[in-house]
Amino acid sequence: MRYWSPGPRTTVALFALLALAGLLVLRLADPQPMNLVRMAIFDGYQRISPRPSVPAPVRVVDIDNESLDRIGQWPWPRTILASMITTIRNAGAAVIAFDMLFAEPDQTSPRMIVRTWPQTPDFEALKNTLLELPDHDDSLADAIGRAHVVLGMAPGFGKASATPPPRKFGFAFTGADPADYLPRYPSVTGNLPVLQQAASGLGFLTVPVDDDGVARRMALVIGMDGVVYPSLVVEALRVAQGARSIVARGADAHSGSETGADGLDGLKVGHLTVPTDSRGEMWLYYAKDTPDRSIPAWRILQNDAEAIAELAGRIALIGATASGLGDVRATPLSPVEPGVMIHAEALEQILLGQFLERPDWVAGAEIMSLLAIGTVLIVVLAFRPGIVVGTLSGIAGAGASIGASWFAYDLAGLLLDPLYPALSAVVICVVSVTVRYVLAERERRTVRSAFSRYVAPEVVDQLAERPETLRLGGEMRELTVMFCDIRGFTGITEAMTAEELNGFVNRCLSPMTDAILDAGGTIDKYMGDAIMAFWNAPLSNDLHPLMACRGALDLHRCVARPWPTGTDDADASKVATPPLRIGIGLSSGPCCVGNFGSDHRFDYSALGDTVNLASRLEQQCKVYGVDTIMAESTWLQVGELASLELDLVQVVGKTQAVRIHALLGDERLAAEPWFGALKSRHDKSLAAYRRREWDTAEREFTRCRHEANGRLDRLYDLYFSRLAEFRSSPPDAGWDAVYRPTRK
Repeated sequence: MRYWSPGPRTTVALFALLALAGLLVLRLADPQPMNLVRMAIFDGYQRISPRPSVPAPVRVVDIDNESLDRIGQWPWPRTILASMITTIRNAGAAVIAFDMLFAEPDQTSPRMIVRTWPQTPDFEALKNTLLELPDHDDSLADAIGRAHVVLGMAPGFGKASATPPPRKFGFAFTGADPADYLPRYPSVTGNLPVLQQAASGLGFLTVPVDDDGVARRMALVIGMDGVVYPSLVVEALRVAQGARSIVARGADAHSGSETGADGLDGLKVGHLTVPTDSRGEMWLYYAKDTPDRSIPAWRILQNDAEAIAELAGRIALIGATASGLGDVRATPLSPVEPGVMIHAEALEQILLGQFLERPDWVAGAEIMSLLAIGTVLIVVLAFRPGIVVGTLSGIAGAGASIGASWFAYDLAGLLLDPLYPALSAVVICVVSVTVRYVLAERERRTVRSAFSRYVAPEVVDQLAERPETLRLGGEMRELTVMFCDIRGFTGITEAMTAEELNGFVNRCLSPMTDAILDAGGTIDKYMGDAIMAFWNAPLSNDLHPLMACRGALDLHRCVARPWPTGTDDADASKVATPPLRIGIGLSSGPCCVGNFGSDHRFDYSALGDTVNLASRLEQQCKVYGVDTIMAESTWLQVGELASLELDLVQVVGKTQAVRIHALLGDERLAAEPWFGALKSRHDKSLAAYRRREWDTAEREFTRCRHEANGRLDRLYDLYFSRLAEFRSSPPDAGWDAVYRPTRK
């Protein structure tokens, strides 16, 4: 049974798809740590480009440290606050909102002071006199009742309290009832009833923070005991406009578009519309602190005309920034920001229409961008692998995500999350490059394992570094093929034991293998005492015929020494084997080279007519009495070496005759004068032989034999034998001078 095996591109793509799927699951789960990272990115945007500091009709009457120094320690008698309210009302402020609670009676009121006095006649008259004075809380309530004042409430999660105070406005909603989606609080801390009844509006003071303690959003409406209440900011805006109701707009009632989301997507307060998320929260868009935002309270109380004039037509927020008084929060722009300043920021951005929004549709857009960036990178990295491409792609993908998010923030006030799309770019690139690297390493190990037996170590290193140069599975290529066989091997080894034979063969084949590898050859296979090798694969080598011939000459040199027959080289007791002789056949031509075998076992090998011819020529070495025979296809490319033409031969299995040559030495031998004379006479001898000039051929062959000085006796004996045969039995008229051996 055959099993499908993915290629490198498919493998990289599959792993990258798994990574993308994991990121998609992570985005859908959106764990809190990832949300905090997202929030930190949005904070960074605000630090880089905060909300423009444009003058807005909002002022903070600040109970700061200097005011405490001038007026006295806190809490001040509420008659002072009543005087402040009156001054601000007379200045023409649109509304006065207190970022503080008046949950307990003023301890400086006459009726509170006399409670601790002794019950003696001496104090009774004075007590009665004090009780005739106005109560401070009543004075404050009277001042509140004469002005447009909004008081605060503090919702909490403690034990359920009494019924919250009644609302001062009407509440309506369009679309689905948003009450189920609003933050709910079971308890509330309010103000003295006399003060709440006198106030024009009531709003909660809570500024929620995220898990990292940073205030990024403000709840504009909450639920308490089934009743919807506004924040101090919303109530101040309502009272300032004289509006009698607040309208909550459901997400499914968004004008002009159907989001399909639940909950809220905005509030309408008078003529102002405030975008919110589904829970009725507004993203806070902070501006840098400006000196004209706040007025010290002491300047109002001491009737500073310039300061009082600043309040005309504005929303006046009364709160404390003095050390130890006001509640503080961390914001994207400041680690400690008084709560009253955060309320002022919220009022400013609503009045100026400078909003940050993160609509419900952005989640889907972020998921789509995650998938789009991830898919593009998967395709790119599957077809264009590499660390450089992977790194640049990751940077480009992450940069595109962050850039799009930044421009959405800077140009449109949209908070688009760049985290997951950027993370998808980085993760997919890391996964793709890593998988590609692992595959490349595995491929290199495979190449090393497959070719370390066949080629030289430096060639293995080149293949491992550039495995793409291999086309495993078979390709047509010009090769020079060598067959090498030890002569007289059977006679040499017939007296050896099996153990001695094994050691002898190994000691013979090892240096022969080294000679082939050193010449750039590839070992195809070992066949007993024989070796098959080839050149120009797996790495290309344009000089493969020459390299193969040099390898053949090196082989003859390496075996021309006595060989020990013991079981190891240290066993010097058996050194009786004479120098070996080997026969080599060389042929150059097209071959199919690659991995051949079965699905379970294969070898890197070469097939083709060139291989068969090299094998046949090696066998002919015995016939012609030479050590190396090469086909003319090889000889034509190594003319600088010392060689002699041997014959025209039609070997078994071939239909065409081939011209064969004996390789006798290197360039130095070819340059010897005596060899040049021998070659010239030898060529003349062959020409006379093929012209049927038997006497001339015999005479020239005799001189050649003499000049060869015993090196080619077997060759010339062969021709003398043929000449004698042809004299007694002349060949027919169609004789082509081709020798046709009957055995392989």
